[in-house]
Amino acid sequence: MTLPKGFGSGGGGGSSSADVERMIGRRVENMTGIITVSYWAALLATFGGTAAGYFYYPWAYPTASGHFAFIVLAIIEAIGYIFCVKVMEEGSNKNSNGIVGGSIAATVAFVLFVSLFVGW
Repeated sequence: MTLPKGFGSGGGGGSSSADVERMIGRRVENMTGIITVSYWAALLATFGGTAAGYFYYPWAYPTASGHFAFIVLAIIEAIGYIFCVKVMEEGSNKNSNGIVGGSIAATVAFVLFVSLFVGW
């Protein structure tokens, strides 16, 4: 790979991971936390959107329809979260199965709580 001027070892043409890291900034393997926070923000925003139907427009959006939408969107977001973290860690020695499993388990508990106790 050819690197821009000022990076690499000079005439050899080889690039080290340190050179690539200096070019692009932070390595993505270290971003599990920000992806997890973004996932939870998206999940809470989804709840906020469906909560408008539960509480402010109950005559227009039946509760069962809101629960269905929330469950389906939560599943889609969870799949995307798992995909993002696993692709991000591909080829590295990082292993964040614990944080991903904990987040998904907390998501299941949150979705079950909302589906069972909100809006009925």
